[in-house]
This record gives sequence, C-alpha cells and structure tokens, in this order.
Amino acid sequence: MPTERLNIEDAINEICPWSGKPISADALTLYNGAVVGFCNPECRDKFARAIQAFEADLQARRVERAGLHQ
Repeated sequence: MPTERLNIEDAINEICPWSGKPISADALTLYNGAVVGFCNPECRDKFARAIQAFEADLQARRVERAGLHQ
C-alpha cells in the first residue's frame, strides 16, 4: 500500500472486482495512477499478488520472445 493517504472518493470503482460488494476506505490501492477500491484488505492484497504474478509472466514472455536467457 502506498504511503500517501488514498481517498475512497477518488476510487474509479464502487464495487469490489473480486467480491461484487461495495468498496471500503481501508481497502484502496493505486494501480496505473488510479485509485482502485476493494471490499476489504484481503481482496486488495489478492489483487496485488495477481498483478505481481501477471507482471512476472509478462516479463518472462518478453525475455523468451527476445531470445534472451536470464
């Protein structure tokens, strides 16, 4: 979670993308410059883990397609 205080009013969504429940002020994150809300910190953290996994997979694909080996 970023050190700056995120505001629920700035969230681009009103409904948690994981649960479908309303977002909560204690479950916000910054993604690609936008505040995204979740219903609870567990859903927010699940999102962070998913993003990390996707980014790792994308990087591996870029390396493979470039013919590079790390």
